[in-house]
Amino acid sequence: IATAMKPRPPQLSLLLDAAAPDAAARWRDGAHIDYLGGRVTLRLDTACRDALLDGSTLHLPLPPEATPRQIQDGAEAWLRRQAERVIGAELIMAARRAGRAVPAHALSFAARANWAQTDAKGGLRFHWRLIEQPEPVIGQVVQQALAALPPPVAEADLFAAAA
Repeated sequence: IATAMKPRPPQLSLLLDAAAPDAAARWRDGAHIDYLGGRVTLRLDTACRDALLDGSTLHLPLPPEATPRQIQDGAEAWLRRQAERVIGAELIMAARRAGRAVPAHALSFAARANWAQTDAKGGLRFHWRLIEQPEPVIGQVVQQALAALPPPVAEADLFAAAA
């Protein structure tokens, strides 16, 4: 008995037929990356010692013959430092507004992770690619993550004078 094969869904065809992204096209001088809801242009610049954002141009301290992998590593390292700085500042402000201590926090590099999640120790983990979103979105994610933490437990002072 011959059975007819069902045609595959168009979405699956797109996934199966798509070519792997070309790293050389994605990571090159003049390429763009997402940052705080906008786009930043990558420029290879041996005149600078560290990555430097000048307007909408990110100058990477790399020679013109840098490989796509070197460019990717340099750009993503800069993005991760910015994520630490921006998310950390947002968390400090949100904790102050909520009247609570700033919880321990770290960046997550998981391939498939939420923007924010709590860890087993009561701290927060934020996905480093959150830095690609506009600042209001980052602030909202931080506030929601902070609100999802259990309220701090007031510890009894063992040395307080008994009344």
